[in-house]
Amino acid sequence: MYRVLIVEDDPMVAMINERYVCRCQQFQVAGRCKDGLSALDFLAENEVDLLILDVYMPQMDGFETLRQIRKRKIGVDAIMVTAANEREALEEALHLGVVDYLVKPFTFERFRMALDKFIAHTDALKELDTLDQKSIDHIIDATRRKHEDLHPKGIQEQTLQRIVAHMERDRQWATGESIAEQVGLTGVTVRRYLGYLADAGIVESQMDYGTGGRPCMRYKIR
Repeated sequence: MYRVLIVEDDPMVAMINERYVCRCQQFQVAGRCKDGLSALDFLAENEVDLLILDVYMPQMDGFETLRQIRKRKIGVDAIMVTAANEREALEEALHLGVVDYLVKPFTFERFRMALDKFIAHTDALKELDTLDQKSIDHIIDATRRKHEDLHPKGIQEQTLQRIVAHMERDRQWATGESIAEQVGLTGVTVRRYLGYLADAGIVESQMDYGTGGRPCMRYKIR
């Protein structure tokens, strides 16, 4: 079980992040901190595998927090979260070695992908005893392959996020056809993605027999 520390000054966002973490069986929330200073204090006393780290916070922002973590040689990975889509912020995050970079608002599916990246990276490292060029290439290739294989053939991440984002805004039972009309895709395409999301446990599905005609399947985000 991977232990996660959520570092976020907005209580509502922190609560959503915690719910997202709790929906992933391999992870548990170790704690919540509202700024970088309290996060550093928490890490000094507790073992954590992964941070969900906001960029803009009072007292100490996410970048300085991560710089202090690296300086103190605390062995923890980080997923950076920000409301701003800024090139400089992304470059800084990558320079500090984050696992992934999420721009608010993000869907649960995109959040889960970030956690899967962390698992792929961690598992690849655990499989190796020595680090030569061949083993380093193996780590990088294994991480890339596992990330590419998160979805089956025919399921595109951008389209998936588009459908999930709409369903998270609406949160009502809806047919594939009505969702397709709202997101601007064909009914066949949306039903394929809804089937995938239902299999993944991200959406619920139920047959509606009260249509007065042919029964139809309805869907709702969990």
